[in-house]
Amino acid sequence: MTLNPQSLRTRLLDLASAPYRSVGPFAYRFARGKLGGDPVFFELLRRGLFPDRAHILDLGCGQGLLAAWLLAARQLHDSGEWPADWPTPARPASIRGVELLASDVKRAKAAQGAPATFECGDMRHTDFGQVDVVVILDVLHYIDIPAQDEVLRRVVAALPANGLFLTRVGDASAGLPFQLSNWVDRTVAFFRGNRLPPMHCRPLPDWIGKLEALGFSVETATMNGDLPFANVMLIARLGASPSGQ
Repeated sequence: MTLNPQSLRTRLLDLASAPYRSVGPFAYRFARGKLGGDPVFFELLRRGLFPDRAHILDLGCGQGLLAAWLLAARQLHDSGEWPADWPTPARPASIRGVELLASDVKRAKAAQGAPATFECGDMRHTDFGQVDVVVILDVLHYIDIPAQDEVLRRVVAALPANGLFLTRVGDASAGLPFQLSNWVDRTVAFFRGNRLPPMHCRPLPDWIGKLEALGFSVETATMNGDLPFANVMLIARLGASPSGQ
């Protein structure tokens, strides 16, 4: 039995959030709210972006929702419930999550096991190792511009030729939608224990130019769902030709 997109979304949400139920009400509600409301998770699967058997580094992983989502997708596929016209979801070789907040890491470890591992760390100082995919969703703007540049240089060093870098950023040139998304971001950060952190944002052309200067080919995808925000996913491959805009 294969699922239509709405049924698939429901089953994925149930499977991916289920491990957090035993962790506590906050972890479970946050998982369901984030996975169900943020379009980036569904889009990653629809586009089939992750290669099979990839070693994945998730920087700023929070409570491990990306790992939970990818593993749930593979579980659905292996049970025969995956849509025939969708890309086969990858079976990750490993997913290493790095997160600054110890409370998030504790929840991630309690909910997820192999092939996912989680650790406390600051992406400005953590050893990235050698991986196939680096993911940084919605956190680069918490560090200043020179630190962002250094992290991006280290991402390049961690990836092989044609390695994949996925990030979502706010387009600082987008006017009111950017201001709104920035306000929401700061509010969420505050309630997660980050107080009111300064933001270091860039216009979208600056992000693209920086990545291209580092050797990436960059594809962009608006990633706001139905919300009036200015979030853009950057799909960047080392030394590859862009697949389109």
